[in-house]
Amino acid sequence: MKAPGFLRRLGAQIYDALLLLAVWFLATAIALPFNHGQAFTSSQWFFPFYLLTVSLVFYVWFWTHGGQTLGMRAWKIKVLNTQFQSISGQQAVIRFFAAGISWLFFGLGFIWVVMDRQGLAWHDKLSATRLVQLSTEKPGNQ
Repeated sequence: MKAPGFLRRLGAQIYDALLLLAVWFLATAIALPFNHGQAFTSSQWFFPFYLLTVSLVFYVWFWTHGGQTLGMRAWKIKVLNTQFQSISGQQAVIRFFAAGISWLFFGLGFIWVVMDRQGLAWHDKLSATRLVQLSTEKPGNQ
């Protein structure tokens, strides 16, 4: 199976970032009544932790239920383990946090796919997962 290129991965990430932003708005709307309708301050450490948890649940749920976020589905990408099977919850959690590490190094962990022979990013390697590009052909056009 073919690994998706850097630009395809980036397109899916941008799409998912927009979806996650909408989820954060909803999560914030749910949390605001518990803060008496007031904006959260930087001293309220639980709010960033809450949004990180919402993000983790978002990605882990999609990756373990079909192997695709909505952005990945739009860009015809799927996450699988190294045996080309569905990933486990543990792999999804490792992948999520390892992707964060990839971003902390100025995105070098993502750019790595350009240099890697198998097209793997740092978080692919750390979580024993891989992205595969699904067929872009429409049924009947063979």
